[in-house]
Amino acid sequence: MRSPLDRLRHAISFEIIALLAVVPLGAFAFHMPMHDIGVVGVVSATLATLWNIVYNYIFDVVLERTTGTTEKTFPQRVLHAVIFEVGLLFVLMPFIAWYLGVSLWQAFLMDVSFALFYMVYALGFNWAYDKLFPLEEWKSQLSSE
Repeated sequence: MRSPLDRLRHAISFEIIALLAVVPLGAFAFHMPMHDIGVVGVVSATLATLWNIVYNYIFDVVLERTTGTTEKTFPQRVLHAVIFEVGLLFVLMPFIAWYLGVSLWQAFLMDVSFALFYMVYALGFNWAYDKLFPLEEWKSQLSSE
């Protein structure tokens, strides 16, 4: 299982790289000032980082107990990304509506758009992260097969 420092590195690098992409894309797509999307992005990233650390730990504990490993298959990665984004949606939607002065429906549509971006991004980022920083247990499992 990943160490707390590894989880922190994962969460922070995930959010920094995502912000570099999502703020300009969001400002363009929603015709809003980059500053406003930037504030929403930073607050969202902060909340998402905290959720990421807690959620990934819980997901890994459940995965290890049910499968005997924390290595994820492709379907498990998809499930992982979807559950993460649905949980975050419920937290972020009211904040987006309040800060941007839009209706809950508009905030929902914006949040879903961000969530779709992040699901695809999370899938790629987490796959790359696992390739760059594999756990020792995965290496030993491959050699025993």
